[in-house]
Amino acid sequence: MIRTFLAVELRDELRNRIMLIRQDLRQRLGHESSKDIRINWVQPSSIHLTMQFLGDTDERLIEPLREAVEREMTSHRAVHIPIERLGVFPRLQQPRVLWAGPSEQWEQDDDAKRLTELHRAVENCCQAFGFAGEGRPFSPHLTLARVKEGERHVGQALAKSGAMDHPIPFGVLAVEFLALMKSELRPGGPVYTKLWEVG
Repeated sequence: MIRTFLAVELRDELRNRIMLIRQDLRQRLGHESSKDIRINWVQPSSIHLTMQFLGDTDERLIEPLREAVEREMTSHRAVHIPIERLGVFPRLQQPRVLWAGPSEQWEQDDDAKRLTELHRAVENCCQAFGFAGEGRPFSPHLTLARVKEGERHVGQALAKSGAMDHPIPFGVLAVEFLALMKSELRPGGPVYTKLWEVG
């Protein structure tokens, strides 16, 4: 058994832009000087859009799953997601996850509907192989950091920084290919390895 998930990888241009904005954000938060705050920033090389978390996966399913997902991908057009705002889960008062994603306006758009349809098709495809569904609405986002301690302080710093008050032009995420990623949990954080990619 291996631990896997289906994801959309980022192009270098978007990844580089995220690196610059992340540096600015770290300076604005200024959390390095506080002992009450601990934030784990995701390495830029590990940032991706998770389409479906699979979890423990029998290695014999890897190839049949590739064929099934490829069939789904060929019947859907590429979707382009403008990444232009910062957000948090679950709420600004106590953020646990800091993410970048599309605007609320884009989420009402036809492209968002097409992305939801693709996600549903992929989820149904995975369920046919015995994988569990997510059980919650799909929310396209790129995780930038996880707040491990001092959520309230981080929320206050984010509110003061103004970083969430206006659009931030990160770039565009093209959903043209889906990759099956193997995830290995290590002391320094998870290590991802691409097993296949279809589009």
